[in-house]
Amino acid sequence: MGLDWGVGRYETTAEELSPVAAAVVERAAISSGDRVVDVGCGTGNAALLAAQRGAQTTGVDPAARLLEVARSRAAESGVTATFVQGDAASIPVATAGADVVLSIFAVIFAPDPGAAAAEMARVTAPGGRILLTAWIPEGAIQDCVGIFQKAVAAAIGRPAGPPPFAWHEQSALASLFAPHGFSVAVEPEELVITASSAREYLAIQGRDHPMSIAGRALLESRGEAEGVGGRALAVLEAANEDPTAFRVTSRYVVATATRA
Repeated sequence: MGLDWGVGRYETTAEELSPVAAAVVERAAISSGDRVVDVGCGTGNAALLAAQRGAQTTGVDPAARLLEVARSRAAESGVTATFVQGDAASIPVATAGADVVLSIFAVIFAPDPGAAAAEMARVTAPGGRILLTAWIPEGAIQDCVGIFQKAVAAAIGRPAGPPPFAWHEQSALASLFAPHGFSVAVEPEELVITASSAREYLAIQGRDHPMSIAGRALLESRGEAEGVGGRALAVLEAANEDPTAFRVTSRYVVATATRA
């Protein structure tokens, strides 16, 4: 069973990532009447921005609680958007039913990248486009994630597996999408992440982020949480760009797959 993204309070991370959603929707050049599907929509960041532009928008996510949050946000914003349960390998949208498919740091968690790419391609109409974002695996935040992932893997006795699919690399993406008739372009971008301190940032992530919550209980039960957290904190403090608070810059890519 995969991670339950409805656990905790993903809203915190969604707010942190909202500038990325805005940048991607702008780059997608979405206009009134476009049919837009947001895969892994979470609390609706990109879907709501697309709907505000007059698009016929459908947000898809496996987490029922996050879909309810997205519906509430749509009602509060006075925009019309549909939110349905599904995942990247099973998108509840008709074949060729989307002019634009978006996925903001979502499809990168798909357990089967090939199946996810095939499904995104299926719902994209001729002349349509897919825009997705992926982290570049470097920098303080990614290093922290790695520290916790390795600790959890060791705690459950899971052997080191193959590296994750390189969603940030043009050649890797081309291997997924070219067989479906797409050309792929990748552009690097940056997201600045801030908090009052590195310690506060780490505490918020531990309290709110579904991935952190899932691993924290296990590490605490083994008496390892404090040590692992200390190593992560040291990484964040060493990379801090703001001596009076906390700021780090995380690099990511926006990939655009265009169907002929």
